Amino acid sequence: MRLIFLLAILYIGVNAYAQCGYYYMQNNKTITMGSFDKSGKENGRFVYKVLDVSNSGGVVTSKIKSEAFDKKGKSIVAMQGNMQCKNGVLMLDMKTLVTSSQMQQFKDADVDGKISYLEYPGDIKVGQTLPDGKFDMDVTMQKGMRAKLSMEVTNRKVLDKERVTTKAGSWDAYKISYNAKMVITMGISIPVNVDMTEWFVPGFGVVKSSSKSGTQELLSIE
Repeated sequence: MRLIFLLAILYIGVNAYAQCGYYYMQNNKTITMGSFDKSGKENGRFVYKVLDVSNSGGVVTSKIKSEAFDKKGKSIVAMQGNMQCKNGVLMLDMKTLVTSSQMQQFKDADVDGKISYLEYPGDIKVGQTLPDGKFDMDVTMQKGMRAKLSMEVTNRKVLDKERVTTKAGSWDAYKISYNAKMVITMGISIPVNVDMTEWFVPGFGVVKSSSKSGTQELLSIE
C-alpha cells in the first residue's frame, strides 16, 4: 500500500510538470520580451529570470525576477513575483502585462505589486470566453511621494488560431482579444482604456501582444 501511495505521488508530480511546460515554469530560464512602438522601433525590454520552480500538491510554482529596461538598455525597475500552473492552466502574474514604456513613469521607484493571476487554460478553444483579472500596484517615489497603479482586464475572447512569428520562433497560437483599463493615481486618477490582442501558445505561453500604440513580442529564451 505504501508503494502504491508513493507511486501515486510520483505520478502526480511528473504529470504536473508535463502539463506545465510553459517557459515561465522552466528553472533557470531567462525570457526577454521586446516592446515596440507603432512604427516598429524598439522602445524597451522586459527580462524575466526564473529563480526557482517547485511542485506542491500538483501545483507548480515558479519564482520570477522581472526587470524593465528603457530603449537605451538602462534598468527602470525590478520586481519579484510568482507564476503558477495546475492541470495545464497557466496563472500569469498580471504585472507582466505592464509594458516597459508604462513602467518608465515609475523610474527609480520602489514597487510593491500584490500578486494577482490571469488564467490561460491548457485546453483553450476558439470561441471561448476567458476569466477576467484585476491587480493593484503601490509605488513609492524617491522623494517619498506615493502612487498607485490599478489594472482590470475584461472581455477576454478567443478569436482564432493562427501562425505567429517573432524573433524567438514560430508557433500555432490562439488569438485573444481583451480590454485593459489602467488607472494611475498620483494625487489625481488618470484612467487609460486599451483594446489589446495577444497570441497564446498552449503549454508554452504568450508570445506576442499588440495594441494601437505598439507591440510586445518574445525575443529569446535562454
